[in-house]
Amino acid sequence: MTKVIFLDLLNELRDLYLLHGSSRTTAREVLAITLYILSQNESIRGAMERFQHFSETISRYFSVGLNALVSLAYKIIKPDDPTFQTILTQIANDPRYMTFFKDCIGAIDGTHVDAHLPLAEKVAYIGRCGSPTQIIMAVCSAYDSHVFKFATRNLEYGFPYPPPGKYYLVDTGYPLQRGFLKPYLDTKYHIPDFERSSGVACGKKELFNKIHSSLRGVIEGSFGVWKKKWVILRDMSTYPFPKQVQIVVATMALHNFIRRHPSRTDAEFAVVNADLIQIPSEAFEYHVGHTIPQLTIDSPEKNTRDGEGASEMAALRDGIADEISENFN
Repeated sequence: MTKVIFLDLLNELRDLYLLHGSSRTTAREVLAITLYILSQNESIRGAMERFQHFSETISRYFSVGLNALVSLAYKIIKPDDPTFQTILTQIANDPRYMTFFKDCIGAIDGTHVDAHLPLAEKVAYIGRCGSPTQIIMAVCSAYDSHVFKFATRNLEYGFPYPPPGKYYLVDTGYPLQRGFLKPYLDTKYHIPDFERSSGVACGKKELFNKIHSSLRGVIEGSFGVWKKKWVILRDMSTYPFPKQVQIVVATMALHNFIRRHPSRTDAEFAVVNADLIQIPSEAFEYHVGHTIPQLTIDSPEKNTRDGEGASEMAALRDGIADEISENFN
């Protein structure tokens, strides 16, 4: 995070989201403590040494900083254009995607975040990774069907449904239904699969899948930058679980704030923007040094069933595939 972004973040959190210090410290130091712990996964004891405060003081300031960032999240973790009237720049400026995916409003995917829970509660959070994790489903402009169904069926969570005629790109683990366009299941999909065959796509289904996967890579790139910046996500400390949830939300708010800052100066984002195919390895880690099993990433879930409007989306997919085939062959 550059100094300019830090100062703008400080001003916004202090003026709008109740970030505060005390008689002995400033809001600036409170934010610095919070970012230090999140970015380095530093312990309270380590932060004590760095900032020369008692452990109770560090813990209290960390909570103040997290609360302010979670409040910011309500403003910043949402679409830039809630009406989805504009075509995403990445699509509009790239002949591989335009006009085929002009009605795509973003991509959806899931990732795992390391979690620590009491022994009696661990079982409910252990999935195919073999250890407890939070499963995060995110929408990003430019794998877990249970989380998808929970988010989309509970209206109180305010899921940003696509308007008529628009859709999200989803992976094979999600249902094909109105507003959610998944790839063909009966052929290769992921970019590394095509790289192993010299980048050649045979037939309209493979060509569609290759371009779909390339466009959807934006969200895996976002996960990579997010986990690379905030190491605590890949090696969660033993905070109470509600605070672990706060940490996920707070770091997502920070991710969006940095990404949307007018300066557009950020080293990690610049690397991903330069080559969207080279996804940071951190995107596939749920714990430092432990990669998410390939089965979890790539395999469609056996209980994923198509939803309402599936035939409509299948026809749209076929139409796009025909159009791409005609233009690229």
